[in-house]
Amino acid sequence: MRKIGVIYSGNESHYRTFHEPKFNQYIKKLIYHPHFLETSIDDLDVLIVPSQLNSHLLIKSVAKIQSFAENGGIVVAFGPQPWEWLPAQQWEERPTNFWWWLEKDASSGLVLQAPTHPLFTNYLTLADCTWHQHGIFWPPANAEVLISTEDGGAVLYMDKASTNGTWIITTLDPDFHFGSYFMPATERFFEGFFPYLAYGEI
Repeated sequence: MRKIGVIYSGNESHYRTFHEPKFNQYIKKLIYHPHFLETSIDDLDVLIVPSQLNSHLLIKSVAKIQSFAENGGIVVAFGPQPWEWLPAQQWEERPTNFWWWLEKDASSGLVLQAPTHPLFTNYLTLADCTWHQHGIFWPPANAEVLISTEDGGAVLYMDKASTNGTWIITTLDPDFHFGSYFMPATERFFEGFFPYLAYGEI
């Protein structure tokens, strides 16, 4: 089982999400964000950078997070957040349609680009990753896009080329929505995603 750490803001959505017993069982270390720079993460295999972190503290944390990746670590980044610190990313801001599912012939606009990836053969479905999107990425050429918009913009991708580690980057914000008691898909997302991080082929 991989050792998973989470940078933790202490806000109510993070508290609920990362203390939920069925998710917390996979977490070795919750690191309060103001203490992150002085806390060792050498014992971790995976570091989750959730949405809704303090942006000033996040920018101060970047060198340490990138060093963790350069040493072979797995970094997971949930959105939305200030994206300029991510390696080789090209972020495109787009309007968020929170109510697409109420439209006639509703379509989320999401496309599963890698249906044979282990994340989707064993742990998640596209429906588990569907609520709304906060913009898109045009990721590095060697990255693997897992979920995209219909025009090819990445909503979830994996980058193993930009550093010696692995980056799992998504505009999705399941931590906020599960922790805020809405968007049922986010519970299903974490029921599959945490076991994938702990045991899956990455």
